[in-house]
Amino acid sequence: MLPASPDDALAPEWLKEPADPNDLAPGVWPASARRDADGELELGGVGVAELRARFGTPLYVLDEAEVRAHAARIKAAFDTAAAAHGVKARVYYAGKAFLSTEVARWVTQEGLRVDVCSRGELEIALAAGVKPSRIGFHGNNKSVSELERAVEVGVGTIILDSAIEIERLGAIAERRSAASNGTGSDGYVQRVLLRVNSGVHAETHDFLATAHEDQKFGTSLEAAPALVERIREIPSLKLRGLHCHIGSQIFGSAGFAESASRVVDLHAELREGGELPLLNLGGGFGIAYTAADDPTPIEELATAIVEAVARECEVRGIPIPTLAFEPGRAVVGQAGVTLYEVGTTKEVSLGERGERLYVSVDGGMSDNARPALYGAQYSARIASREGTGAPVLARVVGSHCESGDVVVDHEYLPSDVTPGDLLAVPATGAYCHALSSNYNHTPRSAVVAVRDGQARVIVRGETLDDLLSRDAGIAARRTKEATGVRAGEGEA
Repeated sequence: MLPASPDDALAPEWLKEPADPNDLAPGVWPASARRDADGELELGGVGVAELRARFGTPLYVLDEAEVRAHAARIKAAFDTAAAAHGVKARVYYAGKAFLSTEVARWVTQEGLRVDVCSRGELEIALAAGVKPSRIGFHGNNKSVSELERAVEVGVGTIILDSAIEIERLGAIAERRSAASNGTGSDGYVQRVLLRVNSGVHAETHDFLATAHEDQKFGTSLEAAPALVERIREIPSLKLRGLHCHIGSQIFGSAGFAESASRVVDLHAELREGGELPLLNLGGGFGIAYTAADDPTPIEELATAIVEAVARECEVRGIPIPTLAFEPGRAVVGQAGVTLYEVGTTKEVSLGERGERLYVSVDGGMSDNARPALYGAQYSARIASREGTGAPVLARVVGSHCESGDVVVDHEYLPSDVTPGDLLAVPATGAYCHALSSNYNHTPRSAVVAVRDGQARVIVRGETLDDLLSRDAGIAARRTKEATGVRAGEGEA
């Protein structure tokens, strides 16, 4: 057989054949991940066989201690970096990564605030007991009802995204202010930030890069002054500062530093018209999905980003504002592992290029849409035991009726992987359950938290009855049958 050319290789260059296809790469798996004496994977002190028996598969498993550790570490990193320059930092958990009442409680207990971008996320945060004053509300198309609810409960900061939204929120806040004045108070003022695009394009997938001009979020640096002037004209709105987010899954600090220099330039200009005590630089800090990934430690990122802001402020002779950040993936990503059961395996010959082993599992793009959306790469390991076969190039695929239903595009698995094995995919804590769907009428999976040898459901999985209950045609048919009308009778 002829060797494959680099452009025609079955495996990408970054994927190296492991000496042991059962290893658990540090930094990819939760710190609690280990194999017991029989080779079974344990997460948070709970064996995967127990998890399958109690909760079924597919199953999202979230290590509570891991989430808390990342939240605390990130907060400490930015607190320390900011304190070195005599300022304070705020860290918001970006709830879009994955939000439940339990996760909201964990991160707030570790000192984080919460960022939401929909009415549903806001209600989850409130149900968890998060103080409204410690919530930030994002979104490029926040509806009147969403903004009314945010103002009603007293959300701490609303991030404005457009000229229309300025007027929309201004009118809502003015109505509340008028009502407040009627009760003898001083009136209501809503604190806001203006989201701007720095023009720095993060080196990531286009759908994950959010600071270039040709996209839906925010406003250009050039258009910002006029919008700021309008905000300052509305008595019921109080501009606290600017917001900028350059993208997601970013390694290194260069992009953040360049973006900061441009935004600080605007910040300095706008300070001439009034105070701007806060600068929110977003999140997007990357994590390791495979052993080939090498994300920058959060301490290094925090130091570099804060130093960049401090440097730019010093050049312009202005004080450093309070700095805010919004990590999501960096808090929950590594804490999550998804468990699947292998259904079939199939060797596919690609002629002179070689062979690939297809491993089909009982989930897929309905529980992890990221490979299909972004070409995201993941890793996988047999979890119910240690494999004894030599490493073989494999592709883990789902059970949906789509050729693009890929869970792990490229991985080396033991050649003896077989139906009934449990397969574990790490680093699935962020944007997996959050993006899950009922494609092919598949019930969404449960989320189980593990800690200190205990497991508990924090998001209930759906059942087939849940799916059927939403189909109005079924209810109508049952009503007809209950009244003695057979299907098809009495219809035009």
